[in-house]
Amino acid sequence: MAEWAAIEGLSIAIDGPSGSGKGTVATLLADEIGVPVLDTGLLYRLTGSAALQRGLSLDDEQAVAALVDVLLDEIVWTIDGIFLNGKNVTAELRSETVGAAASCVAAMLSVREKLLALQHKLAKEGCVMDGRDIGTVVLPDAPAKFFLTASLRERARRRWAQLKNQEDNSLESVLAELKVRDQRDAERQHAPLKQAADAICIDSTTMRADDVVDRMLGVLQRRKLITALR
Repeated sequence: MAEWAAIEGLSIAIDGPSGSGKGTVATLLADEIGVPVLDTGLLYRLTGSAALQRGLSLDDEQAVAALVDVLLDEIVWTIDGIFLNGKNVTAELRSETVGAAASCVAAMLSVREKLLALQHKLAKEGCVMDGRDIGTVVLPDAPAKFFLTASLRERARRRWAQLKNQEDNSLESVLAELKVRDQRDAERQHAPLKQAADAICIDSTTMRADDVVDRMLGVLQRRKLITALR
């Protein structure tokens, strides 16, 4: 049950690289203040996964953009995840292979533009939204923006811990993949991963998720964006 009441239509942006803990923190924060949480990365993961399943080249922007048009007619994106033709496929999108494909398609301008309209529509009612470009592109006017980061090795350790029961990956292989993804996300031409000028940076390397959430709640309370329910 929510411990805080958020102002009407409150939108919160949480950005950061893979493995920084933003998905976990976004979920915990949303539960605390009673608003939905939306993971924009799922949209790009779905696109990348669908492209792989259809044998499309991840360098063929025209073909991937056309695929997005098809997917937008078939998907429902809610606080419970991504539904494709009525089936919740969220769990199927968490692999490193799909993550790497998502990073590729996310660099395509036409793909980003098609998915941006959906993100704007859902954010209007208020939410915690996490991704790579939420504070800079998707919700540039959000009254609260956070940039969550951690050391590369700690982020790799977290990802490896998440994946070790799903995929046969070594810690070093996950670390190498994160390096590649970090570079691709930071150097892509369209909406690269970067901290918004007015975002608060939190290094979670040595922090627990609930400690990060407590720090965010403090910021929201000081800005009078939330009030305690008890």
